[in-house]
Amino acid sequence: MNDKDIKRLSRLTAIITQLQTTRLVTATSLAEKFNVSVRTIYRDIRALEQAGVPILTEDGKGYCMMNGYRLPPLMFTEKQANALILAEQLVLKNKDQSFVKDYCDAIDKIKAILKESAKNKVNLLEERTRFDQNVKRERNSNYISELQYALTNYLLISIDYVNKDNLSSQRIVEPFSLINTTENWLLIAWCRSRKEFRYFRLDRIEKMQVLIEKFEPHKMTLQQYFDKFY
Repeated sequence: MNDKDIKRLSRLTAIITQLQTTRLVTATSLAEKFNVSVRTIYRDIRALEQAGVPILTEDGKGYCMMNGYRLPPLMFTEKQANALILAEQLVLKNKDQSFVKDYCDAIDKIKAILKESAKNKVNLLEERTRFDQNVKRERNSNYISELQYALTNYLLISIDYVNKDNLSSQRIVEPFSLINTTENWLLIAWCRSRKEFRYFRLDRIEKMQVLIEKFEPHKMTLQQYFDKFY
């Protein structure tokens, strides 16, 4: 196998990864990402289809993987695995317990599919990498995982919230975005009682419940929100 074949195989694998992680990708975006022509991407897609990968084409929109189809886990390079371990240490600085737990659980699953030699190196790196701030790190919230679920499924949430004046209130809100600051996580949500978007600090949420009632998605991006309100 020559260098050209190796590069193409690497690109085909990366295209599969893109199709598995993004709902819809265009030939143009793939061509820009891999620095090849659109015609080359067309040939790559045909090659994947001929190899049995169930790629669907949405006319005028792009490509997507057949719903429910998943390939076996792809191999990580040693450097990629090392980057994930370093990222884990950064995550451990986070103040939300649910976010830390879910990320660490995901890392454990990734470690399980590594080759034994790579796994040993990753474990060694994990033992030898530490941030001072991670020792006995304080966790002041435990809601991110549930909020992510509510946000992506357009579900209302009920919160008992204490404001900066230590006044408590119950709100029904439509989660829109999660923002991380140097000190706390913030939820941007449409407050149904105030009839406007509000910021809510996660460490001031005393109680939260994800409701079964859905809300109508807000037709704007996060950048459009910032452009409109700030």
